[in-house]
Order: sequence, then C-alpha cells, then structure tokens
Amino acid sequence: MGIHDVAARGFDAGADVYERARPSYPPDAVAWLVDHLRIGSGSVVVDLAAGTGKLTRLLAPTVASLVAVEPVGGMRAQLRATQPDVPVAAATAEALPFRDGSLDAVTVAQAFHWFDADRAFTDLARVLRPGGRVGMIWNARDRTVDWVDQLWSIMDRVEKRAPWRDHDRWSDAALGARPGFGPLHAATFHHDQPISADGIIERFASVSHVAVLPDGERAAVLAEIRQLLATNPETERAAVLEEIRTFLARNPDTAGRDELALPYRVDAYWCERA
Repeated sequence: MGIHDVAARGFDAGADVYERARPSYPPDAVAWLVDHLRIGSGSVVVDLAAGTGKLTRLLAPTVASLVAVEPVGGMRAQLRATQPDVPVAAATAEALPFRDGSLDAVTVAQAFHWFDADRAFTDLARVLRPGGRVGMIWNARDRTVDWVDQLWSIMDRVEKRAPWRDHDRWSDAALGARPGFGPLHAATFHHDQPISADGIIERFASVSHVAVLPDGERAAVLAEIRQLLATNPETERAAVLEEIRTFLARNPDTAGRDELALPYRVDAYWCERA
C-alpha cells in the first residue's frame, strides 16, 4: 500500500518545520506507554511512522533495541539527524519488513490515522510475538481555550477531508476490537506546548494539509492566523514583548513569559497480541 498523497507531499516538503514546531509528548504519557508495553533492556521495539523522531528520542533512554520505521524521505532525513544511533527503515504499517513474531512492542505516535487500520493490524499481528504489545499516542487538539479554538477553526476549512477529523469518533471506530488482539486500554493526559507567536505560525504551517496548499492559498491561511494572533486580547502581548524581551531574559522569575501555551489532550492506547 502506498503513502497517503497529502502525507507524502506535505511531510516531505515540511519535515524541517515539523521538527521545529510540533510538540513532544509529556513524561507521564511516555512513562505510561513504556510501562504497559513493557519496554526495557532486551526489548525489540519498533517506532512505526516515526516521523522526525519525536517519540523515538523519548524511547531511547529505555535501552531497548529500537528501530524506527518511516516511509517519507524528508522525515527520515530529520530522524537520522536527531537520532543517528537508531536504525531507520523505509516502510509502511501495512507491509512491515520484519520476521513473524520478531517484535516485543510497536509504538505509533501521531500517525495511525494515516494507516489502513485493518491491514495495519493484520501485519502488526504477524510481526508481534504472542504477548507483544502495540501502543498508540496522539497530541489531540485541546479547544477548550477560546483563542486556541479560534485558531483551529481557521484550520477546519483547510482540513475538511483530513483523516483525523472528528478524532474521538474516528479513534473509537478504528481502534476497536481487533482479531488477534486483546482489549484496548486507554488513558488521557494533558500538557501545554510553550510557543511563541512565530512558533504558532510554524506549528500551523507544519500541518500536512497546509503544506500542500498552492502558495497563494497557503499564504492566505497563515496571514489569517497572524491577524488573529495580533488582534486577540489573549495573544496581543506577543506583539509588544519585543520591547521588554531584554528585561524578561535577565529576570529568572519572568523568563519565558513571552511564550504562549498551546494546550493538548494526549490520547494513549495499548493492546496485546493474543
């Protein structure tokens, strides 16, 4: 099976922006995955659709035998630059290049919505040993803050056909009971991404459906985001903090207050190969 066209073009062209602007994952969520997937020394673990290695680098301290799989060339290049000691394979979730029953665990961060769920779980059942586990994690958009909801509303028009639309309903359907696997276990975490106004522009530019827009349309979407950031009372401070940046940088009690906080709800899941 090939890579989704939007993912292939958007992530390949915008891999460097993705690495700079996308959030990482909070320590409690990563610890939950590591614990329940029983990742540790001696484990053979694949970080599937690893992207630029956002989760890969957080798994490295477990001293597991870790392999990253990423089908998009631009993403693989970023991953090799950030994690040069981790082997990287070019493959998709539906056709994994591993022997039957050879893996102890597979992780998938921010990517399962791009997979053919039925075919991916069939191949995961093949490559995982009995008792092996698969874990999935997403930074889901937390829209409970008004100005953040307004920002994501701009993206709603761009992403009408994006595979992660209506994330909650999609995940319930895609991650339900699967042949060869036990029940799905879930947990929810929260964290904020400290980010500047310019960083928010890059965060939205890193979305694949924006990255593949024609230049004119892409510029218009990003200009609208800039306008909202500049005029909304909650974010207006980003425009004036340049004048007091020196003071803030010198005062340890105020350092960092020129950053906004972009909230995320972190959805994590695991299930076991029967």
